[in-house]
Order: sequence, then structure tokens, then C-alpha cells
Amino acid sequence: MEEDKLPLTDHLEELRWRVVKCLLAISVGFVASYAFSEKIFNFLASPLIEVMPKGSHLIYTSLPEAFFTYMKVSFFVGLLASAPVIFYQLWKFIMPGLYERERRYVVPFVIVATLFFAMGVSFGFFVVFPVGFKFFLGYSNESIMAFPSMREYLGFAMKFLLAFGVTFELPVVMFFLAKTGIVNAKVLRKNRKYAVLIVAIVAAVLTPGPDVLSQLLLGVPILILYEISIWVTYLVRKKKDAPEPEPESAA
Repeated sequence: MEEDKLPLTDHLEELRWRVVKCLLAISVGFVASYAFSEKIFNFLASPLIEVMPKGSHLIYTSLPEAFFTYMKVSFFVGLLASAPVIFYQLWKFIMPGLYERERRYVVPFVIVATLFFAMGVSFGFFVVFPVGFKFFLGYSNESIMAFPSMREYLGFAMKFLLAFGVTFELPVVMFFLAKTGIVNAKVLRKNRKYAVLIVAIVAAVLTPGPDVLSQLLLGVPILILYEISIWVTYLVRKKKDAPEPEPESAA
């Protein structure tokens, strides 16, 4: 609608306030989780600690490192906990550009997007981490022993888990793109080979290290999600293109 159109400055102002609200939500999560930051870090480090050789343990190499690590843990938890608020603010920002019938999807979008984000983070933590850490620590021997620092581990874990959380949003994004008619299953199938190349590049960029295993652990789930997205868009378009049922004739 014409009256809904806003000038660029108003869009920028709207974006600024949406970002401010997201930061406020993250700040609330940060403050609420700081008192439990040590326990949270121990839980976050448990997949690594459980597979570390006997005698190995996490260390910190500078006096303030542990303090700042716990601060980062609290920020990370605040970011994860505020995911529903972030998705809601994202939807409210793009909502003026949607049709009236599309705006009612706000609650399903927030719920499903949060669910897929949590699934991605959980998959990375409970499935990928134990396998990956066991592989990496397999290089330890009598003369080489792993003593990873708290800062290095947390940086690795944050980037990896966030990468999984974001990439698991692919079916959600494709669902709404299919709803708006931007993509369809035919196009996705036709460009599958390009998707494989893009996934390889994305996995190489998002994974914290240059090792092939990390890239595979992230890239393979993305390809699976891409295939799921093809079916999602197919079902959406099939339902959208379905003809209206003919009215029954009167007896």
C-alpha cells in the first residue's frame, strides 16, 4: 500500500530501534547469566573435557583471561536466549514490505525460526563436538599433550555453534521465499551443483579452523538442509497452485 511506504531515513531509524531492542534483550540475558557463567562454561566445555587425555586440562595464559572468558560466556548465553526477540524484531522490520496475508505468519515464524536455531546449536554441541574433539585430540601422544586455553576454546565453540544455528535456518528462509514466489523447487534442483560449491565456500568461511573435518561436519548438514528446502518449497508451491475444489452440486 502506498501509505505504508517510508523514506530511506525512516527505514534506517526503524532499523536502529530494532537493533537497540535486540541489544537490550541480549543485555538482559547477559546480566541474568553472569552469576552462573562458571557453571555455564564448564557445561559448554564438557564435550572437550570428556575426551581429553588423562592429565590434560583447560588453561588460561594471562591473568584476566578467565574473567573475560566468563564475560564472553555470559554474552553468548544472552545472545542465544534472546533469539526469539531477535527473530521477532527481524520480522517487524521486514513486515511493511509484506502483503497483509503474509503478515500473520509472525508467530509461526518466531517459533519455527527459534526451534531450528536451537536444533542447529544442539546438533553442533551434542553431535559434532564429541566427534570433532575426539578426532583432534587423537594426535596426542607421550610427547605431545593438549592444553587448550579457555579463550581459544570459547572462541571456537561460539563461532561453530552460531554457524550451525544460522545454517539450520535455511528451510525456514526457503519456506517464506517460496511463499512469496521468489524461489521454487525446480530452480533449487536445477542449481544444486552450484549450491554444493557455495556450501563448500560457506563451510570454509564459517568454520574456525582450516581443517577438512570441521568443514565436512558443517557442510554435510547444510547440504541435507538444502535437500529438505527443495521439498519444503515443492510442498509450498504445490499447495499454493492447487486449484480450488469445485462446489458440490445440490442433491
